[in-house]
Amino acid sequence: MNPIDFLEPEELLRFFHRHKTEMSLMENPQTLLNQLRDHNLIPEDRYKKVSRMKSKVNVKNGMYDLLDWLERERSDHIDLFWRCVFEESILNQYVTLQKLRNSLLDGSFQFEPKLPEKLEKEETEGKKRKEPSEEENGEGNSVKKKKKKKTRSVGEEDDDEEQAGPSGQAAPAQKKKSKKLCFSSPLKRGEKGNIWTWGIFKNQIPVTCGDKEGFLNRQRLAKGEKCIVVEKQWYTPGEFEKFAGKASCRNWKLSIRCKGTTLGKLIQEGHLKVKSYKRSTKAKKSLLSDRVPTVSAGEGDDDFDEEEQDSSSDRQSSTNTTEEEDDAGEQTEEQSDDREDVHKTVFKVTCGDVAATLHKKRFVSGILGKCIRTEKSWMTPVDFVKEVLCETDVSWKKDITCEGKPLGDLIEKNILSCHSLFCDCRLCAPDSEDLDNQKNDDECWICRSEGKLVECDYCPRSFHQTCHLPHVEDAILEDESLWACTFCVFTKYKESFSSMETTAAALSCNISEHMQQCQYLLLYLYNTDQQQIFATNPTLYLSDQTTVVTTPMWFGRVAEKLQEKQYQTVGDFVSDVHLIFTNCASYNRDNPEFTAMGVTVKEFFDREFENAFKIQEETADS
Repeated sequence: MNPIDFLEPEELLRFFHRHKTEMSLMENPQTLLNQLRDHNLIPEDRYKKVSRMKSKVNVKNGMYDLLDWLERERSDHIDLFWRCVFEESILNQYVTLQKLRNSLLDGSFQFEPKLPEKLEKEETEGKKRKEPSEEENGEGNSVKKKKKKKTRSVGEEDDDEEQAGPSGQAAPAQKKKSKKLCFSSPLKRGEKGNIWTWGIFKNQIPVTCGDKEGFLNRQRLAKGEKCIVVEKQWYTPGEFEKFAGKASCRNWKLSIRCKGTTLGKLIQEGHLKVKSYKRSTKAKKSLLSDRVPTVSAGEGDDDFDEEEQDSSSDRQSSTNTTEEEDDAGEQTEEQSDDREDVHKTVFKVTCGDVAATLHKKRFVSGILGKCIRTEKSWMTPVDFVKEVLCETDVSWKKDITCEGKPLGDLIEKNILSCHSLFCDCRLCAPDSEDLDNQKNDDECWICRSEGKLVECDYCPRSFHQTCHLPHVEDAILEDESLWACTFCVFTKYKESFSSMETTAAALSCNISEHMQQCQYLLLYLYNTDQQQIFATNPTLYLSDQTTVVTTPMWFGRVAEKLQEKQYQTVGDFVSDVHLIFTNCASYNRDNPEFTAMGVTVKEFFDREFENAFKIQEETADS
């Protein structure tokens, strides 16, 4: 999870301002200097000046001056600064940067103390002592506009986008406006408060479920979209609950918490909003949609006050009351399933013996909107049924089922909505480009996130340029010829690959002759690891892993070494892949669930390795 994705530039700049001294005291800063120069954040002359310094004292002073200059002159690129210093190779060199990243990641930086009162008084005296000239105001405004143009996010208020410049740069009025930002706790010493009311959490709040941690995006929750992100993977609250191993709770509003407080309570108190959520005392009001059958307020899991009030009377109730409660519990459970379905964006569907997935945002009707994804293509519901059943007269609402129920049930419950005949949206009235885009996935097949994607011309997969192996260069994008992804290339030329008599023979091969198989295998692994457990550096979220594991390894690191051609033999590549699962078993000795996950993915890899290298059955002697 990258904390920079959730913080405003003003917040990142304030954090930078507070920690310049810490960063200037880091030992052996040459690697950091190289990184800043490579990203064009510091000029060549300043880079050389600090690099030539021999005395440790001079180096530290020089680093502070350089960071101070960067704050003044490159404040509009502060997000780039943090991104480049938080890269894996840099973090491994500097413990200070690891601590700063963790502070941003876990939200602990908001507990930093406020600036001393003396500074604020001097600031006030400065205002009285000197008023800026019109010329200075003009220059200041010009700089602010440039920053705002580069960091503005769609839909945000202009007032929220004022940039907090270095302490000596901003005009008085702008300094006043920046006080709205809350980097340290906005409370007085000794007071307690709720972090979800702080300015820093206006867009997202940290949440936990079991031992899983993530960030909940308020806007996405209000829209009924996937709103909880963990390691770049978005989940609905129900999916996050299952990911955390709490599926048996069947009530994410109780199982997911923010600093110990349930989401249900935050919703009840108005701190969070859920799509179509209405706080009303009237009976039979929908919690999610006016068109969905509902239970009364006291029966749902949202009205916690009523449940508490009813608890005393429950103790005095008779056996009949208990039976009524059981019936109500069953009804609530059914309603809970419906509510979870409303939040789902992808449904597992079947027709005959063919399984596929239906994507809600693409669904229009039976004949429009390619919303069903099979292994080979995107299809409309009608086309899906025709291809599977080989019939022309089809009833797609009955023939396609979701968890054993006809698709028509989801439509009747308004979980899926058919568009009007007169709808002119891009799905109902697509142009040629829209139709072409419907042929491919809307998310990267590797990391499952959106963005600028490269679409394969031979299959429905899409990729980010650097998620695909090998990376898709800009020159390829500019080429108008058809492009095939590694999966399609591997499938087409698999038969031409030489067979291997034994696994040992395959492992001893020079990797340059079998790069395509290795790239295919790693991409295959990425997709097999649905929860992305092995995709990122585990030391970023498991602080004690290095006490058990001496050499951390993850898919991203293997991909990097593969892309940079650091492996000599196929065996070197396989050794690193196996190391990932060995580390998993060592660290999770007391956690059989995660150990089993590692074993499962490793078995998938070993089987596919034999398939990719066409390894023949080994003799008993081998």
